[in-house]
Amino acid sequence: TDLFGSLEEIFPILQDKNISVWVMGKCCTSPGVNSLEDKLENAPEDPVPAHLRAASSLKSPTLYIFTSGTTGLPKAAIITQFQAMKGAVGLWAFGATRDDIVYIPLPLYHAAASLLGVGGCIELGATFVLKRKFSASQFWNDCKKYNITVFQYIGELCRYICNQPKREGEKDHKVHMAVGNGVRSEVWKEFLDRFGNIKMCELYGATEGNICFMNVTGKIGAVGRTNFFYKLFFPFGLIKFDIQKDEPIRNTKGWCERVKKGEPGLLISRVSMKNPFFGYAGSQKLNEKKLLYDVFKKGDIYFNTGDMLVQDHEDFIYFRDRTGDTFRWKGENVATTEVSDIISTLDFIEEANVYGVTVPEHEGRAGMASIILKSDEEFNLSSLYSHVSNYLPSYAHPRFLRIQASMEITGTFKQQKLRLVEEGFNPSVISDALYFLDFSKKSYVPITKDIYDSIITCKIKL
Repeated sequence: TDLFGSLEEIFPILQDKNISVWVMGKCCTSPGVNSLEDKLENAPEDPVPAHLRAASSLKSPTLYIFTSGTTGLPKAAIITQFQAMKGAVGLWAFGATRDDIVYIPLPLYHAAASLLGVGGCIELGATFVLKRKFSASQFWNDCKKYNITVFQYIGELCRYICNQPKREGEKDHKVHMAVGNGVRSEVWKEFLDRFGNIKMCELYGATEGNICFMNVTGKIGAVGRTNFFYKLFFPFGLIKFDIQKDEPIRNTKGWCERVKKGEPGLLISRVSMKNPFFGYAGSQKLNEKKLLYDVFKKGDIYFNTGDMLVQDHEDFIYFRDRTGDTFRWKGENVATTEVSDIISTLDFIEEANVYGVTVPEHEGRAGMASIILKSDEEFNLSSLYSHVSNYLPSYAHPRFLRIQASMEITGTFKQQKLRLVEEGFNPSVISDALYFLDFSKKSYVPITKDIYDSIITCKIKL
């Protein structure tokens, strides 16, 4: 009922299109809106008739899940009965059992919570505990209170838990497994060191995608591992990609080329009858943008994940960056995730969000980092300079810093970059503290209007 207000503006349109609206409550005063709780209380306990619960086809839609919209507007991905069933075996595949109690602090409009979490517990016959809104400060209290054995995470959630003040007895809990995606290597290590021997089950997958990787071995940083049999059932490729043109690189014959092991490449997955792409609701153009044609031979079709991944010599797969986030500077590709990971290892930095900004008369984009500082640590500009100089190549050094009080994230705990990119590094527009990488002083210095004007007019070289 607390979310019904968000529908009021379009409610007449929904009624005109004969779309029924249900509210989780015992009654609703708005005309044409159905209440649900009173119906559930009065419903008979007899089994639901087969014709009301049986799917007509595995390919028929069961629900729509909106993409997170980190790089553009969210799109409604079609989730079929087949995809829902695949998601429901995820917890089982990682080793969870019906005796587990699973903590789900994620939004239920996200595939991780609804398909893998709730669906997985229904498949196992396990218990799950729902949290209305994730709270880092209450996380371990909840785990102890409800005897949690498995929890779900996405995005930066594990980092927020690690950023909480240390307490006594942090390893005193029953959690033995965590399932999710998006935990960074340095956070992964810190989480295990601090909270005990928890099996971190990292996975990779897109809501609308037709490929998934699962890390069942606990290899830190990896999203999974491939082998001959996996490629047999889920043919995929890591191909060369032009960051500036935002498209795959094709050779003189017009074919895409695979990258070597150890090199980042765009992940693509073959679309076939056995491994279909169901796409988005609405315009067919949305689907066409996600597909690549005539990739390795005439007539083949591949789903474009939009993600850059790396396969090492042991066939472990690692997420590197999103194609929209990776940018080019000084003729080199800069992976924002890698830069952010390095910066975040400093003691006084709580979180870093790295992106590229345009600078007049310069090709590509210059690196910029939005930083959240730890409240009990002193900000050391020269130390930050030394750190990036020691651990990053010169082209990957963030040229600009922005100090923020809080980080803007999506509902699924992913960092937002679009607004930061648009605002750039102009001190006349941005009220946050801004800094510039001054190589002559071997430190970051505050950006004044004079310094900004000198950068814009190319009097200061980047």
